[in-house]
Amino acid sequence: METQHAILILSGLLLLAIMIKPLAPRLHIPFSALLVIIGFSASELLVFSGIDTGIRADHFHDLIFFVFLPVLVFESAYTINVRLLMKNLLPILFLAIPIMLLSTFIAAALIYAGIGHPQGVPWIAALLTGALLSATDPVAVVALLRQMGVPERLALLMEGESLFNDATAIVVFSVFLAIASGTAGPMSVEDASLYFLKVFFGGLLVGAITGLLFSLLLSLSQETVIKALATVISAYLSFITAEVVFHVSGVMAVLVTGLVLGYQGQAARAASSGKFVTELWEFNAFLANTLVFLLMGVTVTLAMFEERWLAMLIGIAAVLMARALGIFTCVPLLNRVAPIEAISRPCQVVMFWGGLRGAVTLALALSLPTTLEYWWTIQSIAFGVVLFTLFVQATSTAPLVQHYGLDKQ
Repeated sequence: METQHAILILSGLLLLAIMIKPLAPRLHIPFSALLVIIGFSASELLVFSGIDTGIRADHFHDLIFFVFLPVLVFESAYTINVRLLMKNLLPILFLAIPIMLLSTFIAAALIYAGIGHPQGVPWIAALLTGALLSATDPVAVVALLRQMGVPERLALLMEGESLFNDATAIVVFSVFLAIASGTAGPMSVEDASLYFLKVFFGGLLVGAITGLLFSLLLSLSQETVIKALATVISAYLSFITAEVVFHVSGVMAVLVTGLVLGYQGQAARAASSGKFVTELWEFNAFLANTLVFLLMGVTVTLAMFEERWLAMLIGIAAVLMARALGIFTCVPLLNRVAPIEAISRPCQVVMFWGGLRGAVTLALALSLPTTLEYWWTIQSIAFGVVLFTLFVQATSTAPLVQHYGLDKQ
């Protein structure tokens, strides 16, 4: 099918999505879950009618990687409360880097052992799966927590962890993908570690420079549209410069650029220009999230559940076990040794169960090159885990919060 027909189908899906969005709260399910149902139902109906959607798995890499990811990361970084973030930076970084890396390797080991098929799912495939499953995305849960009136610190810890561990997970995923595809050549553990540090901190440096330059540019203009356009340019320029020019992490570059510009713009949020920029990025993120979940629904097939149901269950169990080990062993240790306000046990339970997998996990799964023999297995596991978090974890978090009385604090 030609490109214009694929665009027409996606436009129709978007129109249908916004028309039935009010159904999500009535059905007590996240809007993203409803999007998956819409995408899947519409796709199956079109296929049953003999209509080719023209949407293929191997079309997604550049769209996801160069269009959607910069938007999702920049919006999260730009809109977060940077001052409050800095006050809780130590526990957030601890959750987002050491615990995330630990969860990656634990989940990978459990998936590798659980599937038990070294030819079909080699160790590098398990590592790729562990990396993309370690990216938490509790957007729907954080919004619910704030509506319920839970302590602001709990919502910030979950939001901040998601922001930084998304970036870390994407960098780790990129390293493993380079190894799997052979673009980085043969690597030892030491080589892979050095490559990770180069990609991670190189992206951080590019983002800091880009953010400072655009901060200066924004300070020279008072026009609302110019400010908004400059933030959009900064997001994509930092990403492309890091990825294409310096071959470091574009996601880290976007993250740091967003934090720098977001910190500068917080004082102006009450002004009309600040509101416009914030609302523009909320729209961008809404559109990117909507399209990612619709694409998931379109690409989900019944064959995935028929042929990969056991791999999905193994993936779900591995993610829950890895998350539990990371939260319930490392956070109490952090409480004892770090000079921070302790994270209570009820908060730990909510952080464990509310660590959903969403847009970033889907974006990475959809961006897998189809030249990898095991891409479909990894994608099936990712889809299964995301569906579990949307339909089980997201819908049961509110009762969990009420059980511990966190909504009354």
